[in-house]
Amino acid sequence: MSAIDQLLDNIPIPKMVRVKQTFERNPVENIEAELVKKFKAKQIASLIKPGQRVAIGVGSRGITDLPLMVKIMVREIKQAGGIPFIVPAMGSHGGATAQGQKDMLIRMGIKEDYVDAPIESTMETVQIGTAENGLPVYIDKYAYEADAIVVINRIKPHPAFRGTYESGLMKMITIGLGKQKGADTCHFEGFGKMAENIPAIAKVILEKTNLIYAVGVLENAYHEVCRIEVLKNQEIAVEEPALQEEAKRIIPRFHLQEFEVLIIDEIGKNISGTGFDNNAVGRYHTPYASGGPKIAKIAALDITEKSNGNANGLGILDFTTRRAFEKFDMEMTYPNALTSTVPMSVKIPMVLKSDKQAIQAAIKTCNILDIENARMIRVKNTLCLDEIEVSESLIEEVRKNKYMEIVSEPYELEFDEKGNLF
Repeated sequence: MSAIDQLLDNIPIPKMVRVKQTFERNPVENIEAELVKKFKAKQIASLIKPGQRVAIGVGSRGITDLPLMVKIMVREIKQAGGIPFIVPAMGSHGGATAQGQKDMLIRMGIKEDYVDAPIESTMETVQIGTAENGLPVYIDKYAYEADAIVVINRIKPHPAFRGTYESGLMKMITIGLGKQKGADTCHFEGFGKMAENIPAIAKVILEKTNLIYAVGVLENAYHEVCRIEVLKNQEIAVEEPALQEEAKRIIPRFHLQEFEVLIIDEIGKNISGTGFDNNAVGRYHTPYASGGPKIAKIAALDITEKSNGNANGLGILDFTTRRAFEKFDMEMTYPNALTSTVPMSVKIPMVLKSDKQAIQAAIKTCNILDIENARMIRVKNTLCLDEIEVSESLIEEVRKNKYMEIVSEPYELEFDEKGNLF
């Protein structure tokens, strides 16, 4: 038995109960009908001339029904006489390589045969001007050479800064379409300048390219699409701030605001830019964002397959497993941190041999005397907070909360012979 085994093997893991958290729920019942209705209301077809090549910018986020929405966009462009193709609009993600970004889209379900359009991926950019604050403005070469550009993205709070525009359409236009070079330019002065740089650069792209419209998507706390807006070029900068405020109101969160241990089964780039929603767990890698619950120790047990080895976010947490560590691909992860200028998010936390030991380490180090009653919550990921597990020590707090409901009897977490959760 190793010294680590001796230190951790006797650390008690509390019994858990399953809990449902209730949030505002108003999903779009028919994605296709809603999107088509918005296209018709804005007379989007009139913006496309027959024979025009139209670049559709698609990012790296795992948005519910994203493949379906892209498929509908392709179909609508074709019906208007355009020739659509997909360009990855994800800055430095996918290892900052053309093939890596294409592969990421495919793993997310944006497959050429499904959406009925080719993916044309490059890291080459064209400088199209200079922003009013002096920054050069870059855009994907294939998008620039197209006759028209459209983008689709989810609008939500950013995990590293606060501003009028955070994660959403203006950011995708600036950083996503800017590829690694554009992302590098926008991040160069750090996150303290992002709220200024994003609109300054996006304004030039909106003025100097034929970016005809954008599709903005909001998701509720159940990871369901709850609002779709189609915004023409001149509407994007004007209407996105209100959508950002609505997104902040409906994001998933814990109804309990203080506990000792959080276990996250998986993190990944398809979930959030830093692998998990910093706003939900109250852990940040810059001083320009704050808020969320008070949690002493956090462990992430795995990295999603769709993240393709990008372990961005692990460095913000306290513990992980050997399984997750072995998926950590430096070539996929480090370009993201080098571009964002925030190396903290890609540091390696303490690595334990199994899920069980990662959980025990979080409990042992949570700095309370009565560790048998450590308040612990476990979630699949930060997109799925409607169903969580909480330890017995939190039952009374849950019962007092009108937005939470216990739906099981207490039970022991079950581990296999290697100490990993079933």
